[in-house]
Amino acid sequence: MELSANWFKLDSDLQITYDLATALILFFLIQQFYKNIEKQALKETVSSPEDQIKVDQFIKLKKSIATILIPTVIILALYSFTNWIIILQENNWNNVATFKNINNIFFEDFFILLIIIDVILLLFSFFYSDSFHKIIRNSGFIISTILIKLSFSTEGLINNALIIAAVVFGFLIMLTHNSYKSAKVKNN
Repeated sequence: MELSANWFKLDSDLQITYDLATALILFFLIQQFYKNIEKQALKETVSSPEDQIKVDQFIKLKKSIATILIPTVIILALYSFTNWIIILQENNWNNVATFKNINNIFFEDFFILLIIIDVILLLFSFFYSDSFHKIIRNSGFIISTILIKLSFSTEGLINNALIIAAVVFGFLIMLTHNSYKSAKVKNN
């Protein structure tokens, strides 16, 4: 960042401006997302004891996967950090290019793992629910995660656009799911 009168002519200064605007947009979108999740959570009801058993089993499965995922993520973080330090040492600690795309150190692998786990949970959800709207909602959230992962491989405005697109897509999926759910409740 260079503080000068030519703020909007310097690429690095423009990028920081775009990043700040993206952060504000994301903050607003995530706030809206959580507001709507809270509204939906209040409306969610389980229709029968059998459905409650299925929900409880699925929650148990998700907790089991999370229990396995915690040490996996810690090991991945340690491996990524160690590998990064080794690369820096091999380059005599003077290769600035290793700092250029710092997201590649951990987050790229983390999001691949996250996508795989999301897909596994989606596949298991078929055993516990045949609700079309829930399957589509969960698939949409996987697409949002994929868009975030793709943003790590881009630079500039495309990076910002992919991140915003991921959150907007997830938000729209959730709004559509909520609308479908509300219409279904009114019809019953």
